[in-house]
Amino acid sequence: MARLVGELRRVILGKEEMIDEVTAALLARGHVLLEGLPGLGKTELVKALSRLLTLDFRRIQFTPDLLPTDITGSHILQERDGKREFTFHPGPVFTNLLLADEINRASPKTQSALLEAMQEHRVTTFGQTRALPDPFFVLATQNPIELEGTYPL
Repeated sequence: MARLVGELRRVILGKEEMIDEVTAALLARGHVLLEGLPGLGKTELVKALSRLLTLDFRRIQFTPDLLPTDITGSHILQERDGKREFTFHPGPVFTNLLLADEINRASPKTQSALLEAMQEHRVTTFGQTRALPDPFFVLATQNPIELEGTYPL
């Protein structure tokens, strides 16, 4: 752990407390919500974590028009051997480390899709439940609530 924290501190300068708290949350199999303005190294922190731990990383930029299926994945009608069938295409939530950027810019319905995945470590689409990878860690960011275009969590 000391080596991981040391390497993270080499990548993200001056954020020792944030690095310690994010690392503790990862070890506790929790999730983290960071509030603050863009440009403070949150994306770099998650990228460095994924690189150092050799885990998959994805980022979702939350916007007002983002739909729950944009996060969880959806079924797409495909033709195979002359037959049409729905095939599941997993969304970006199927990763080890997920950066949910500006989560409070999305509608409450979309926020709830991510919150369900965080709590249950699985998602349900079209009545079928699929487990998320282990470990599954979400670092979510939210803009200060006084910024225009935000929804409360």
